[in-house]
Amino acid sequence: MNSTAHPSGLFSLRGRVALVTGAGRGLGWAMAAALAEHGATVWLNGRDAASLHDPVARADALGKKAGGAAHALPFDVCDEAAASAAVARVLATSGRLDILINNVGQRRRQALDDLPAQALRNLLESNLVSAWHLSREVARPMRVQGHGRIINVTSIAGPIARAGDAAYTTGKGALEALTRALAAELGPQGINVNAIAPGYFATDTNAAMVNDANTAEWLRQRSSLGRWGQPGEIAGAAVFLASPAASYVTGQVLVVDGGYLAHF
Repeated sequence: MNSTAHPSGLFSLRGRVALVTGAGRGLGWAMAAALAEHGATVWLNGRDAASLHDPVARADALGKKAGGAAHALPFDVCDEAAASAAVARVLATSGRLDILINNVGQRRRQALDDLPAQALRNLLESNLVSAWHLSREVARPMRVQGHGRIINVTSIAGPIARAGDAAYTTGKGALEALTRALAAELGPQGINVNAIAPGYFATDTNAAMVNDANTAEWLRQRSSLGRWGQPGEIAGAAVFLASPAASYVTGQVLVVDGGYLAHF
């Protein structure tokens, strides 16, 4: 009986190899650690090797309980040569690559008249083009394997928008479109492509907003669960989409936002 039909293996990632970008902290680390906890060998990416030491050690310790492991993979996702070399290193060391989570993203809140065109180009390089390039790189070995999972981290800012945030919304909306396009193109080769759209999470990056009483009250009224999400609450979505449980799921955006988009 295969793992898609056997409950005990439904969420197991034993024997799988994953690459998670922007995994040194926040949502990226939470997803990488969860994959390791479910048995995967996970390569954590960040731009600075030193900053990955502690996150990798913590993820590796969690992974050992389930047969998983964690390794550091420092490179800049916007450097295509470095990104290609990183994928080659994973393949040379681990022998395969099954899961890619494109998590890296930047934000620049500026009004239309204040945002230089070059700033938009730079943001799109980080939020969209890097995911395009890495997806293309990992698709090659995934085709040979006949199996692969690509997960793009978008945002609730993909389907909705607010004033003064056009660059970020544009990038995340385009990443949603890329998710659907790659799902259509790569599905016949056994590669599932999906996205996770986080809402308001209490990460280090959002610390100032998290500590603001007015923001907390606004979120209480604006979302169904009425609170900030904790980074670990993104983990289940990542494990699901990476696991046998999602074998027939592709081209979808899984929203994890405490009911923000559903709340009127």
